[in-house]
Amino acid sequence: MKKRLVPLCTAGILLLCLVIWTIWGNTALMASSITISGNRIPDSFSGFRIAQVSDLHNAEFGENNTELLQMLSANAPDIIVITGDLVDAGHTDIDVTLNFVNEAVRIAPVYYVTGNHEAALPQYDEFKAALERICTIVLEDRAVQLQRGGEKITIIGISDPDFTMKGDIFGEASAMFRTKLGSLTDSESSYNILLSHRPELFETYVSCGVDLVFSGHAHGGQFRLPFIGGLIAPDQGLFPGYDAGLYTEGSTNMVVSRGLGNSIIPFRFNNRPEVVFVEPSGG
Repeated sequence: MKKRLVPLCTAGILLLCLVIWTIWGNTALMASSITISGNRIPDSFSGFRIAQVSDLHNAEFGENNTELLQMLSANAPDIIVITGDLVDAGHTDIDVTLNFVNEAVRIAPVYYVTGNHEAALPQYDEFKAALERICTIVLEDRAVQLQRGGEKITIIGISDPDFTMKGDIFGEASAMFRTKLGSLTDSESSYNILLSHRPELFETYVSCGVDLVFSGHAHGGQFRLPFIGGLIAPDQGLFPGYDAGLYTEGSTNMVVSRGLGNSIIPFRFNNRPEVVFVEPSGG
């Protein structure tokens, strides 16, 4: 009887440790740093620090998101980019989101692009208006330029395709993005930074000559397996090709954030929530 109890107790302890580790891994914020090199980066923007917040889904890290805000403040970004799904259409709490953004704009200018959850939000127009009232720069299929030391970069935002289409059987999203980017990119005279929720459209961004893309949506593959990576991601399915980190093809770099919150699947595994800090470096 005692011999049987030993492996049962061991299994119970291991299971408890796994549960505790998983709970910790869903709430313990981490900062990820990425340096982007390229000859097209203006010298004046070398070392320009960009903080990326993605897929918050109404989550809170500390009361009123104090932990998240402290991480942003401590890393002193020049701008903050938010790449969609600030809210969660399934359990929306707009006040939580607006309180976070209201404090974030005190740290650095905030540039925001929508995700699929904003597209599913019935009160999106009111939400957008509230964001703009607190000085968020909402980029819906438009571009703005940043000037520094007599040089410039262009920041482009493309609205999530779910605002205009449901499903993508025949590659409609890629065609739509290609058309929009054709009128917004300025590849001859400016370094182009694109904010787009959808990493699965990477080949489209490459073909349009975008220099740097910030994306999310994949939630890091939700469950990350050693030596394999993410298990599943929206619009990519099993073993997604673009789940987290830096991807490079030609002169295009794409940064995919693992995001912060959860949605349909209420927890993540081996996949801590992250804020990404990116520094372009010329040369």
